[in-house]
Amino acid sequence: MASTTMMMKSAAHVQALKPRLSGKPIVSAPASLRSARLPVRVRAEEESTSVTKETKDRSQDTLLFASDQSLSYLTGALPADYGFDPLGLLDPEGKGAGFVSPAWLQYSEVIHARWAMLGAAGCIAPEILATAGVIPQTPDEVIWFKSGVIPPAGVYDKYWLDPYSLFFIEVILVQFAELRRWQDFRNPGSQGKQYFLGLEEVLKGSGDASYPGGQFFNLFNLGKTEAAMKELKTKELKNGRLAMLAVFGYGAQAVITAEGPFKNLTDHLSDPTGHNILTNFGHPAL
Repeated sequence: MASTTMMMKSAAHVQALKPRLSGKPIVSAPASLRSARLPVRVRAEEESTSVTKETKDRSQDTLLFASDQSLSYLTGALPADYGFDPLGLLDPEGKGAGFVSPAWLQYSEVIHARWAMLGAAGCIAPEILATAGVIPQTPDEVIWFKSGVIPPAGVYDKYWLDPYSLFFIEVILVQFAELRRWQDFRNPGSQGKQYFLGLEEVLKGSGDASYPGGQFFNLFNLGKTEAAMKELKTKELKNGRLAMLAVFGYGAQAVITAEGPFKNLTDHLSDPTGHNILTNFGHPAL
């Protein structure tokens, strides 16, 4: 009986307090407004980022098919930088940055440019020397795509060793040099820490794998000032890019005419209408 009386009193007390506990219900914001908050915040952040991003004024520079986006990261600090990056490979904010490292692209362009300059000269020089009679071989014997190591494309009777042995000797020597170069790119200065015939001081480099410098890689001590060095780097890349195009042209000419580049040049000079890109494509030799 006592417990029943206590329960009735508690219920009456709660009922008396109910008006004081009641209030205006909290109205939740519509779903459309709630979902609209995040995009607004993101757009504000993007706008603030775009405002703070500074682009160097390159109106006085020579530019090739440059865009506002490419000029945001191609600021002219690199040698031979003309703002040209149509695929966005060097863009740190684009998809190109996830495909190949921009640092590797810059480094590999320098290396390919140097190889192309050597190749462009090496492909045509023997043919010129043979045509002039400076060397005993005939021009047909020294055409660059016929003097390879894979038979039956080349002429091998005048080599001091069979072509397969020459090929594997070259593979071993080039692999050794290329692995050391790769390690220097990954860890600049590492070649100065490993013993190599007492040349560690010469091979340790400058900290920049593209331009190691030193008494071996900069024999004549060129580019003594920063401005002079940048000018030389620019000239090297401009000539290297031209050489890469030249080597591509050598290959195209070899496929179409089955002749060396010097023979193609002399044929065109002797008969421009009979030997040009149109007639060669119309009557390919291969």
